[in-house]
Order: sequence, then C-alpha cells, then structure tokens
Amino acid sequence: MATTDATLGFVGLGHMGGNMAARLLAAGYTVYGETQSRESAKQLVGEGLEWCETAGALSQAADVVFTSLPDDDVIEGVAAGTDGLLAGLGPEKIWVDMSTISPRVSRELAWQATERGATMLDAPVSGSVPQVQSGTLTIMVGGDEQAYARVEPILRELGTPTLVGENGQGLALKLAINISLAVQMLAFAEGLLLAKRSGVDPQRALDVMEASPIGSPMLHARAPLILDPPTDDAWFDLAFMHKDIKLALDAARSLEIPLPTAERAEQILGRASELGYDRRDLAVLFEVLEQIADRGEAMAS
Repeated sequence: MATTDATLGFVGLGHMGGNMAARLLAAGYTVYGETQSRESAKQLVGEGLEWCETAGALSQAADVVFTSLPDDDVIEGVAAGTDGLLAGLGPEKIWVDMSTISPRVSRELAWQATERGATMLDAPVSGSVPQVQSGTLTIMVGGDEQAYARVEPILRELGTPTLVGENGQGLALKLAINISLAVQMLAFAEGLLLAKRSGVDPQRALDVMEASPIGSPMLHARAPLILDPPTDDAWFDLAFMHKDIKLALDAARSLEIPLPTAERAEQILGRASELGYDRRDLAVLFEVLEQIADRGEAMAS
C-alpha cells in the first residue's frame, strides 16, 4: 500500500524506469508517465499509468517527479523549454533524479529547480532489472535532508535508500561503485580467459571461480550469462557502463586523483564499442577479451 498520498510522475520508462514505475503502481500510488514513445509505455498504461504528453505537464501534475534518463544531454533536453520538466515545477515539489549523469550537471539542475521553489535530489541506483523488480536496489541520495525525509518511504518501495550528502554526492558514490563493477567484471573475464586458454574446461573454471572468495553478488548474478551472453535485453549494457566510467574519470581529473584501473577498463570498453558490443550486457566482456585475443591484438599498457 502507498505510504503517502503524494502523486508521482516518472519521466523515462525504459528497462529501469519502466520497472520502477511498475513497482510504484503496484504499491498503490497514482503515477503519471512520459517517455519518448507512448507505444513503449502501453503495458504500463494498461496497469494504471496516467499518460502525459510532455515532461512539463507531468511535473505540473505530480507532487514528486522521478527521472531515469541515459545521459547529461537527454536530461538537460527534458528539463529545458516551455514544455520541459523545470517549467512545471513549483514550491513544495520534489524532483528525484535516478539517472547516472555527471555530478556537475546534476548540481546545475538542482540550482535551477531551487530557483522555481522546488527541490531536486540526485538518487542514482546500484542494481539492474532483477533488483528493480524485487525492490532491492541500493539507492544513494544527495541533497536536502527534509526533501529526502518526504520521499524516503517512496524510495523504500524500490530498495534501500541512504542520504549520503549534498547535491551531486549521491552521483559521486554511484560512479565510485560502477568503477568496481566494471573492473570486477573485467578481472573475472581475464581470469576465465587465462584458465580456458590453459586448457581448463571453461564451465568448470567459472563454477570454481564463482564459488571462491572473488564471487561477489554481481558476479553471482551474471555467472550464468558469461559463457552464453544474451544478445538483447541487456540488464546493463556496455555503452552505459562506458559512459559511467568516463564520467568517473572526468570527476577524478577535476579532483586531481588517479584511477588507474578505471582507465584500463575504459580502454577495453572503448575497444568493445569498436567491435560492436555497445548494446550487449556487461557479462559479454569475456567474449570481448576472446575476440581481442583471437585477433592477436596487444592492448597498450
């Protein structure tokens, strides 16, 4: 059952956003929705989603607006203009952005929301579609404490939220986590490739590695996919991971700190993109390394 009587809005109804909106509908909330194509939201409309033609109409109708969008350019486009999300915001309204974008852009948008009397929180998530569907996302929130207190019961429908600091700091922590996701998956793929090319049965190697101390929750979730990665319906595709690692490296440069393993992961992700793997799930990194090995490429150190 809904824990507050707030009406909600959701802009961006892709794999992540669509499943989040579905959970909020199932919890009994009134949810308005807007995305690029109404057709793609047909199932959610059938489940009770109230369709809005523009982000501005949605933010005017809802008390709490959620966004789940792919990058800086898209969210800035959604926010801007007479029909944009910011145009519909006003006093007492809260914008909860669950996208993974740059902390700099997020802080700029938070300032623009404040100018309209509203409050924006950055609330990126750690987890993929299975965690959305089970309500077990890890949610890192940056922004005003009072606004967080108002939306925390809603966020608990999606997972475990934690207020980590001021605007932009939720995103900084999300990027920190995604460095480990990329590097873990790459290191696991490297080890599996070494074992396979040494003559060890790859399935046996994978099973032993997964059961060993390196078997993190992320690796447990993706182990069944590594030797037979999906060709569609990626939980977290390489293009998004590549974008997040580049955001982390940009943040590191501004802080003048080294991120050597992130730099190496970015290099491999870039090569994966060149080989046509952008829309494949993170689990495909083993296949990428096999391709690089078969091509006899020596990746520069």
